Formats: sequence, C-alpha cells, structure tokens
Amino acid sequence: MPGILTKNDYAYTELRSRILSGDLPAGGVIPQGELAHQLGLSTTPLREAIRRLTAEGLVELSAHRDARVARLSAEEARQLHEVRERIDPFAAALAAEHRKPQDLAEMEDALGRLVPIRSDTSVDALLRHRDFHRAVYQASGNQVLVDILERLWDKADRYRLLGVRATSPDERTDADVARVDAEHRAIFAAVAAGDPVEAELVTRMHIRGSLVRRAISALEGAAD
Repeated sequence: MPGILTKNDYAYTELRSRILSGDLPAGGVIPQGELAHQLGLSTTPLREAIRRLTAEGLVELSAHRDARVARLSAEEARQLHEVRERIDPFAAALAAEHRKPQDLAEMEDALGRLVPIRSDTSVDALLRHRDFHRAVYQASGNQVLVDILERLWDKADRYRLLGVRATSPDERTDADVARVDAEHRAIFAAVAAGDPVEAELVTRMHIRGSLVRRAISALEGAAD
C-alpha cells in the first residue's frame, strides 16, 4: 500500500479503479469482506470509500444496505453528454480569457502525455485524456465550474470506457485517432491565443464526437 495514501484514500482509489475498469461490473454487489481482505484493510475504510463513491454516483445502496456498482443507462449517458456539450465549451472560452502562463504550461504538458485511445486502450489512456481537459478547466479560473465538470467526469468515466470497448477496430481508424489529436491541439492553440470564440467552437466539435456518444449507441442497441 503506498505510504502517501491514508487507508481511506487507498480504499477509495482501489475501489474506484475496479469500478471504472469493469473488474467490478455494473449492477453487481460489491463483496466488501473479500475486497477488504484483498486490500489488507478492515471494512471500515472500505465503507468510507463506498460512501464517497455513492455521493459520486458510482455506487448504489439498496434497501438491505447492499452496495452495488451503479448501473449504466443510455438515458444517463445522454444527459451527461447534453450537459457537457454546453458547459465544456464555456469552460474553454473562459480559459482563453483568463489563462496564465502556468496554466498553458500544464495544458501543454498534459497534451504531450496524451496517447491514442483505441478499442483495446487502457484506463491510463483515459486518465491522460482527463488530465488534459482538467488543465483546460483549471485555466478558466472558475472553481465552481471546475468542481461541476470534475463531478461530471466522475460519472462519465465508465461510459467512456464502454464507448471504447464498443468501438470496433474498423471504427477507430488512424484517421479517427488523428482527428481527436488535432482537436486537442486546436483547443490548446485557441486557449493559448486567447481566442474564446475559437476555443468554444473547437471544444464543442470535440465533445460531439466523444466516447460517451458511442456508449449511448451501444446501450440503446443492447436494449433493442
């Protein structure tokens, strides 16, 4: 167990990672005793982790107090996408207006660490994608907006992973990977240039082609 983490933080990080990776499947009961044993913890920090993840919408508590991984739904994915399509561009526009040299340095660093997201991609690749967008959010200078977007990312991460896994190799072509890379670079360029109109435009285009949209299609197809 990493020494820099408290037991509560360690339990939270591990449980969240297993939910996002799909090791703990959507709708499944979280085996608290078994997990506590695997992590070398008592059930107390695990219960605290479950409480935090319930607040984030990743865990549901039943009437019998069983903790289950929250189910995925096309409707929730659609609502998340609708909100992000409106406020992500707003955050990028604010970033273009308020960015400081340190903000641009952090954005450029995150941009350099991005790796292509393909059908066999890892959770780490998605986290790097999030790091870039988080750097844009932070550059907005609006902490209320940053907090809202962070919570949206917490709920949307599983849908992104589903979108990745629902994408066939034929769909995730080199051209598609190049498009996403160009969009990220265009967002950075617009923010760096202090152009809020362009930053808002390119970010909206980027969100419209997001992995959550692919997850919506996959979930709707599964329901047919």
